Amino acid sequence: MLRKPSKNIGRQKRQLRARKTLNGSIERPRLNVFRSLKHIYAQIINDKNGTTLVAASTLDKDLQVEYGGNIDAAKAVGEAIAKRALEKGITKVVFDRAGYIYHGRIAALAAAAREAGLEF
Repeated sequence: MLRKPSKNIGRQKRQLRARKTLNGSIERPRLNVFRSLKHIYAQIINDKNGTTLVAASTLDKDLQVEYGGNIDAAKAVGEAIAKRALEKGITKVVFDRAGYIYHGRIAALAAAAREAGLEF
């Protein structure tokens, strides 16, 4: 019996397809987003060196979110990642939504990061 491929496998295929053209550099690092059912994670990555420059997630103690799987938590993570990036001198990034549709928590995180001062 054939099994239906999971949504995550499809998302990973879309993510790999986008990564062929989406690269973070020193001038414009990549803002990557990952979401699970309970949490949301964001990190700014320099793909030339393979290093993470800035990271934020709902697991951070200083964010103090009750539940990490909703839009309010995504907004808090977006503001935090933008604030930490600006402290390191990063103003422009390339947004990598990692195969997720631009809706809900992903869009809320992006909007909060833009409002806090990141350009993408």
